[in-house]
Amino acid sequence: MTIPSVTLNNGVDMPLLGLGVYAPQHNSEVQQAVEWALEAGCRLIDTASAYGNEREVADALRAASLPRSEVFITTKVWDDDQGYDATLRAFDRSLEKLQLDVLDLYLIHWPSSPHRLDTWRALEKLYADGRVRAIGVSNYYQPHLDELIGQATVVPAVNQVEFSPYCYLPDVLAYCRSKTIQLQGYAPLVRGEKRNDPPLVALAEKYNKSTYQLLVRWSVQHGVVTIPKSVKRDRIRENLDVLDFTISDEDMALMNTFYDNTRVATDPREIP
Repeated sequence: MTIPSVTLNNGVDMPLLGLGVYAPQHNSEVQQAVEWALEAGCRLIDTASAYGNEREVADALRAASLPRSEVFITTKVWDDDQGYDATLRAFDRSLEKLQLDVLDLYLIHWPSSPHRLDTWRALEKLYADGRVRAIGVSNYYQPHLDELIGQATVVPAVNQVEFSPYCYLPDVLAYCRSKTIQLQGYAPLVRGEKRNDPPLVALAEKYNKSTYQLLVRWSVQHGVVTIPKSVKRDRIRENLDVLDFTISDEDMALMNTFYDNTRVATDPREIP
């Protein structure tokens, strides 16, 4: 399986589809899940210091024995580690756990910290020093991005937000495009909460795909880098197997109307 890439605003290529490893119940599941994903052709792994599984990701990368240049690794700085010096220290810890010399993408996990602008200055230093190939943010909406871009030297390459038809805010996608920021979507499967939603089921039957595949395909078709999470081998393969069909414009428009603000994480609009 060959997964297409997008080119970020600094020229770095990033796979369009990958694996999220948000805090499974047992860390022992993470290494196996990443190994299965890499085996299936996945080349984007998204973790975070807060997930507590960066070492397991490293173990999976070592076991897979793939060339370093073939796998795109993302991690994130947590709220408790924000601030200029604290972020630099947090990055060093993450890099040590991941057993990497250079990280592909480093994100501010949430805009919750009063030190978020100092955190971004630290990311800019890491980027200038060549220790990370791209920098970005997570869970930032327009007010947070306006504040950041007003002070930044480097425009974020990526903004990772929760993205599914059920929390689809087209203005967020349009804003990021206008600023050349690549949107990345997590929780595209809404943790299974909508798998039996009748309109979604009807569309999945029409395309002879699972409801999960339809949700991933919808996100990818919006041009959003998408990172479904699973620790099950068959589900990992199924989530990646969405490149052999296209949702029609009419059905994409229909899915765009599914919005009901169902979320698995905090709504960033609540963060000042």
